Amino acid sequence: MSGTKQPFDVRVGAYAVVVQDGAILLAHWHQHGNSAWTLPGGGLEFGEDAPTAAVREVLEETGYTVELDGLLGVDSHFIPPEKRMHGEGRMLHALRVIYRASITGGELASEAAGSTDEAAWFPLDEVAGLERVGLVDAALELLRSAPGDATAPLRPWRNPR
Repeated sequence: MSGTKQPFDVRVGAYAVVVQDGAILLAHWHQHGNSAWTLPGGGLEFGEDAPTAAVREVLEETGYTVELDGLLGVDSHFIPPEKRMHGEGRMLHALRVIYRASITGGELASEAAGSTDEAAWFPLDEVAGLERVGLVDAALELLRSAPGDATAPLRPWRNPR
């Protein structure tokens, strides 16, 4: 298929992996008849960079303010046209930027009138039993393969702008 050019859409999203006391913070996604647990995060807004989006989305979906501790990686997810929610007729390439983050303030709260309806902490050993999106597994694999102790904070990352 390398010689075939087909139109496709790209959606860039930024997400945070927040692990504290052996538990991970997840948001319950519900949209267009779909629902599952996911990482707090979502699509970038016009003119927004990925780190800013990750911090904003965590606050909106969980009630917590966070500091990004480092970039875990970037995950690509491809959705064929027939599986898209609105029948766009083109493949979607979801480019997902995944950060490790630490809570700096706030209180657990669920998003009102958004794409998620609940935020909760889950022990890491219970995540496999949850109805979850593949992004959660991709992020946990990145976390496991991160250099050093996966539960130790990375050197803090700061946006250079």
